Parts: sequence; C-alpha cells; structure tokens
Amino acid sequence: MTETAAQTIHLAEYQPPSHLIEDVSLTFRLDPKATRVLSEIRFVPNPAREDALAGKADLRLDGVQLKLISAAIDGNPVDVTPDATGLTLPAALLPAGPFTWEAEVEIAPAENTALEGLYMSNGMYCTQCEAEGFRKITYYLDRPDVMAPFRVRIESDLPVLLSNGNPVAAGPELAEWEDPWPKPAYLFALVAGDLVAHIDRFVTRSGETVDLNVWVRPGDEGKCAYAMDSLKRAMKWDEEVYGREYDLDIFNIVAVDDFNMGAMENKGLNIFNSKYVLASPETATDDDFARIEAIIAHEYFHNWTGNRITCRDWFQLCLKEGLTVFRDQSFSGDMRSHAVKRIEDVLDLRARQFREDAGPLAHPVRPDHYQEINNFYTATVYDKGAEVIAMLKRLVGDDAYRKALDLYFERHDGEAATIEDWLKVFEDTTGRDLSQFKRWYTDAGTPHLKVTDDFKDGSYTLHFEQETAPTPGQAEKPPRVIPIAVGLLNPNGDEVVPTQMLEMTEAKQSFSFDGLAARPVPSILRGFSAPVILERETSAEERAFLLAHDTDPFNRWEAGRGLAKQVLLRMVTEGAAPAPGYLSGIEALLRDNGLDPAFRALALRLPSEDDMAQTLHAAGITPDPSRIHAARQDLQRALASQLSALLPALYTEMAVPGAYTPDAAAAGKRALRGAALALLTRLDDGATAQGQFAKADNMTEQLGALAALLDIGKGTDEVTAFETRWRADRLVMDKWFSLQVLYAAPEACAATAARLTEHPDFDWKNPNRFRSVLGALPANAAGFHDPSGASYRLLADWIIRLDPLNPQTAARMSSAFETWARYDGDRQDLICGALERIRQTPGLSRDLNEMTARMLGAKDA
Repeated sequence: MTETAAQTIHLAEYQPPSHLIEDVSLTFRLDPKATRVLSEIRFVPNPAREDALAGKADLRLDGVQLKLISAAIDGNPVDVTPDATGLTLPAALLPAGPFTWEAEVEIAPAENTALEGLYMSNGMYCTQCEAEGFRKITYYLDRPDVMAPFRVRIESDLPVLLSNGNPVAAGPELAEWEDPWPKPAYLFALVAGDLVAHIDRFVTRSGETVDLNVWVRPGDEGKCAYAMDSLKRAMKWDEEVYGREYDLDIFNIVAVDDFNMGAMENKGLNIFNSKYVLASPETATDDDFARIEAIIAHEYFHNWTGNRITCRDWFQLCLKEGLTVFRDQSFSGDMRSHAVKRIEDVLDLRARQFREDAGPLAHPVRPDHYQEINNFYTATVYDKGAEVIAMLKRLVGDDAYRKALDLYFERHDGEAATIEDWLKVFEDTTGRDLSQFKRWYTDAGTPHLKVTDDFKDGSYTLHFEQETAPTPGQAEKPPRVIPIAVGLLNPNGDEVVPTQMLEMTEAKQSFSFDGLAARPVPSILRGFSAPVILERETSAEERAFLLAHDTDPFNRWEAGRGLAKQVLLRMVTEGAAPAPGYLSGIEALLRDNGLDPAFRALALRLPSEDDMAQTLHAAGITPDPSRIHAARQDLQRALASQLSALLPALYTEMAVPGAYTPDAAAAGKRALRGAALALLTRLDDGATAQGQFAKADNMTEQLGALAALLDIGKGTDEVTAFETRWRADRLVMDKWFSLQVLYAAPEACAATAARLTEHPDFDWKNPNRFRSVLGALPANAAGFHDPSGASYRLLADWIIRLDPLNPQTAARMSSAFETWARYDGDRQDLICGALERIRQTPGLSRDLNEMTARMLGAKDA
C-alpha cells in the first residue's frame, strides 16, 4: 500500500472536534525498540457540537505506526480495532458526560527515521510533534484546537529526563513534569539522554526567577554561551517591547543532531537543530552567530505568539509563524542594524518567497486547502506572513499596533485563534475596516506596482497601477491595500519631501506633491514598505543619483542593486561591457567611511544568478544559466579592477584587532573585509586569501578565505587542510561539504556533489549533512542547470532514496525543481523528466507526491 492516495483538506470544511480534553497523563517506559506509552486522557463532549452533547458523536483518535496493547474507558477494557491512521470509538461506546480513556501502546523510536514523533538521535531520545507527529506517540485528538494541561512521567536509566513545564518529581530512573498551561499536542516534547547543561538564570520584571538550561552532548558545553546570552536578551526584549513575561519556573533548550527543521517551540522545552545552538569563534561564522540569535529569539517569542495563543487549525499557521518571524526580525534589528537587517530580510524574501510566488508552488499566506501540512512550512507562510504583519504596523502606526497586540493577548490567551480573530483586534482598536487588507492573507502572488510620473507648475504626481498575475487556482486578483513609503529629493540631493506613507487601495491611483521648485527625484517604496515588484522606467543616471544621495538606506542599496541588474542584463543579452557608471558609483560608496561597513559589504554583493534568471524570465527572455554565470564572473573581475587601488587598504583597515567577538560592529567589519578579499583574490591570484586561511583565528575568516580561493578555481591544499583540522566537528564539516559544491565549476558541479556523497563522513540520513551536499547543488545555479542534466538526475536519485526514510526532507528538497518553466525546452524536458521519475516511484510518500503533482500540474495545465 502506498501513501499517495491523500485526502485534500479544505479550510471551508473546518468542524470543531467532537470532544475536548480536560487533562492528560502520560507515562513513557523508554526502550529503543519497544517504548511503552501509557496514556490517561480525560475527555468531555464539546459544547460546540450538539451531536456530542446528545451522545451521538463518534470519537475519532489519530494514531500512526502504533501497536495497541490495551485500551479502556473509565477503567473498563474496550475492544477496538485500529486502522492505518487511528481508531474510532463509536458513540454507543462512550459515556454521556466526561470519561477517561486509557491506552497502552508500543513504539520503536530507534526505527523512526522520519524524525517525527519520538525518535532517537545518536542514543538520545527526542521528539518533533509539529505538525502531526504526536499521533506517532499515542492515540489522541492530534489537532491544534484541542488544548489541555499535561503531566508526564519518564522512566529510563538515562541521566537526563526532560519534558514540558516544571519538574514536580524525580527519583531513581524516573522524572515527572507538569505543564499547567493548556497546549495542543503538537507542543508536547520529551528528551532523554546523556546530556550536560549550560546553566543560568533570568529574573522577570515582576521578580520571578527562571532557571535557564541549554542541554548539549558532553564536549559541546563550551559552545553554548552565545545561545544563552541570546535567550536572556530575547526574554528582556519581549518584556520591554511587547510586555510579555515568561510563565514557568524553568526554560530548557536542547541541541539535537538529527532534526528536520531549525528548531521547535515546545512549551518550556525548546528542541533545536544543534547548528542553531552551538557556536564558538573557531567553529562558527558571524552569520552562524546572527542566525543563532534570531532563531533562539524566534522560538522563545513563540511562548506567547504560538503557545499561549495557538492556531485553531493548520490553515492558520501564518498566525503564529508570520507574527513570530516579524518579532524576531524586529529583535535582530534592535540588537544589530535595522537598515542592514531589512536588506538581508528582503534579499531572502526575494530569493525564496518571490520565487515561490512566481511558480507552480504559489499559495496564499493562509492556504485554503492542503494534502500534507508539512509542505506548507514555506517562505510564503513565514516570510511573507511577516511582511503582512509589518505592513499592518505601518498602516496603523506604532502606538495602535501596541494597543492591538495588548488586546490580542488579553482576548485570546489560552485560545486557538484565527486570522479573523487577529484582524478583529486591529479593527476594534483602530476603527479601520481591514476586509480589503485581508486579501494579503487569502490571495497568492506578488503584486506588480507600475509607476509613472509627471511634473507641472510645481506639482509632482506619481501614478501607480497594481496588478497580480494569476496563480494556481486563483485567476482573478482584486486590488490590495499597499502601503507605499515615498520621499522626494531635489536635483542637488537634498530631501525636499521626507518619507510619507501613501495608502494605495485602488487598481490605479495617483498622489501629488505641490510647491516644488524643480522636478524631484522620487525614492519609492522606502524600507521596502510592501512585498511588491516595483516597475518603473529608471535611467542609470537616476539610480546612480539615488545610490549617492538617497537618505533611505534601503533604497540607497536598492539603487545600487538596480544598477547592477541593469549592467548584468545588458552583459547577458547584448554582450555589453560593464558600465563605468556602476563601477564608479560602487567605488564612491565604498570610500564613504561614514557608512556602516556591513552596509557597504551588502552593496558589493552582486545579484545572484538565480535572481538574474528570474529577472530575465520576467522580462520575457529565456535565461541561459551559463551566460548569466559568465557575465557575473566578468562583472566581479571588472569591480576588482575598478577598485584595485582601494582594496588592499580597505582589507587592512577592516581587520578587527584583539580577540574575536560576535557583536554587530565587529561582524560588519569582517563582512566588508571578506567582500574586499573576494575581489582582491581575483587580482593577486589568491595570495592574500592563502595567507588569511593560514593565519585565521576564527571561522568567519578561515571559511571566507577558502570560499575566495575556490571561487577562482584554487584552494585544493586548503580544502585538504580544512578537512584534516575539522573532521571531528560535524557542524564545521557540513560547511566543508557545502562550500565545495557551491563553488564548483558549472560543468563539474554534479560530479563534485556525487563524489562527496561517497565520502565516508557523508551520512545521508542526517538532514544537515544531506542538505550540505544535495541542498547546495541547486544553490550553484549554473552547475545545477548545466545542459547535461546531470545535476537534475543526481538530485532526483537522492530524493527517491531519501523519501522512504524521511519524507519531509525529501519533499522540501524537491522544490529545487519549481522554476522549470523559466528555462529553454531542453532544460524543461530534463527537469520535468526528473520530476516524473520521482512521481512514478512506487510507494511515494504523501509529502513528496503532493509536491511533484503540484509542480507537474503546472506543466499539464
């Protein structure tokens, strides 16, 4: 029997559960191959269901891959027969009022390669229950709108036994935990293993002391300090900015080597992929430290936006994820640089979410149907969901936003809420009608915002037109509310109209600015005030002017990026030489020592090859990945030549003296130093990079030097030296694997990845290691799209191999094929052939079947 015959679940068909749960008691008798789970669950008929109150509703419990040992209702054994997805308790079997369901099941954590439910990672027991993993632990109403307090008893000879809430009892080979806050089953967690803790405390603003622990394997305890520091800063920030205090006596974080995602916000017991906890200057880059800070904060912030208030059903996933991403972005901006953080977030949004919106996997921020919910943990739900929150805050203002959030926490604490509940608190606090704004949640696709302008008698007018292309299942796109931040500069570079927030609500709309002495230069969509694609005929001279003078840092960076894309577009399509205006503009920016080094480093970063492919496709030009790669390499060489007199001094000036620190100022200098090194390497044949690699005392500079060498086809000795030094460190070796694929020559990319899959340290069952090689393959755009199709075949082979063991990771990896429609007929045939081969594999998982069907469906449409 295959898993491919999946049921489509629709938002419109939501029904409340027949029963609710008053409390849960679980006992775990841990054994790798035969763990026993004993459950006592107090059910009550749901007052919202008349059939349940009348004793006419069956109770359906979810359960997958469970061996039922015994079952009873109110102490009386019952004879029930489970099926593949659970079991049904007929209404005739159920008491009229509350009753206690008791069950004993057996599961095999050591055989759970899907890493969902209770599984083992190198001898440690751990759980991942979001979205529907708890049904692999015991029979339950595994849905987010069923919330209950849990008491958990763990029996094992392992030294550390953890679960949600507060510890209430301990003894030889046992521990008991009680979580007083009602939660859905997806927030349940259990960890048991040989672990050591990095310990600290936090005192809340009301004077309560909270014990903090970061649990890791012995030997890793020296890499926890930054995670702990990030946690304490996040706790303080949430009190100051959102008024939210922590609500338990203890907060535990556990680092796990085998984990499908980044981290999980289980109440009081956050489980993390170890790469987002463990860091030291020698083993982690500045980017690693920044990600740890953000993800630690994200999962902690979920305590209120996700746990205390959860989502009614999985269609509301963006309610908790979009809001929490926005909160962690704001936190990171406060900790570092709002301007740099905004640019980085938009780069990520465009690379991942805009790509998603433009292809067969496009879906609304709140989808209206799905087959496998794991496939909707997407950039649209997370990143675009955060953009929608940011737009709402811009529209109502900071004070009204805070009042609305206070009402949200007051009104819905302890509830499972919806997007409608979320928007209603804003309507109630501001008096605004948000029915049109709601389209950001219900309509897929990225709006295109076309702009023209005119100037007459001192009046400057901007004319806007919005249009959103059809997406799968949604042909018509009514106009949305779009906040457009605009400022105007005079020809001398002075700002004559400071930032104003225009609110566009119609398909076509104009805004005028009067009393101007001369035609201004507009700075439109400042701070990227809405996730749209701005279309305006803009000369290279105007972009160069904004690059030099714009007072909005995002738009200043955007002007430089727009120039770079114009230059690359002409280089790819016309064989043009790099434009001198762009090169001199970047040089002038680099010479401005008043600018944040991190900002200058971002200005040096060229548009990615995938970004240029999408840009060409949007312009009606079939992209050639090989030509894009060659043009981008040529432009980097031209930049190096233009900056040849500046680079050595800049490289030296940006050296950070003293011991390594991960703070924003030091990281910014290292970022600019690394960008300078990448260009300098093209001038000195790698001599400076080789020297830096040999002397580097931190991973940022060692890895940067290695990348610079690989990018010019050198670094063979350094690759070997890096492996020799770091082979015992699993997370550092992930970088080693990934870098070789990312910087492989296009024609050698597939062969490089294939060779690395034969390396003795390539553990394809570990998601981090699998992604380090096969996930890096599509990130090398020219190599992935090599005309031979070798990379397509290699990735398809490995996805097929992984799917029976880990469907979630296999399905996510398949999205590398989503852009097939951009390319020429030969590449389309090769990609769709790979997808078809995956889809025709016998026994394909529900996760992967849905993904391939959606991508191939666009071809068949």
